[in-house]
Amino acid sequence: MKTYMAKQEDIKRKWYLVDAQGKILGRLASRIAIILRGKHKPEYTPHIDCGDGVIVINAEKIITTGKKIKQKEYSTYSGYPGGRKTTTMEKMLQKNPANVLRLAVKRMIPNSPLGRQTFKKFKVYVGTKYPQTAQKPEELKV
Repeated sequence: MKTYMAKQEDIKRKWYLVDAQGKILGRLASRIAIILRGKHKPEYTPHIDCGDGVIVINAEKIITTGKKIKQKEYSTYSGYPGGRKTTTMEKMLQKNPANVLRLAVKRMIPNSPLGRQTFKKFKVYVGTKYPQTAQKPEELKV
């Protein structure tokens, strides 16, 4: 018996549309990461990008549980001494709400060339308008 390995030309991609209104951040992000990687398909192959594209709308209406909104901090580092900056989730949701979901999903996929290629199929929008109408995305219930 041989193990099936998908080839790049055998993969059929679909696009999914997710409405983030009222959804919990971590649960939504983990479901999106699974779809982006292609782990929901029976022909999943770890070294091939066999995932589907995901479009998320209403990113500003995402919710969190507990005290994360006040206590969770995102940090960046410039590389220089004293160059670490931190912001809370509350400030990040006010400034750029799409970035909160984008970071959550990005940290759930591998940090490799394949992961970076996978992440390019993920689009997040504030509000209900999105430009990817030509892809004919299917509604995904999460």
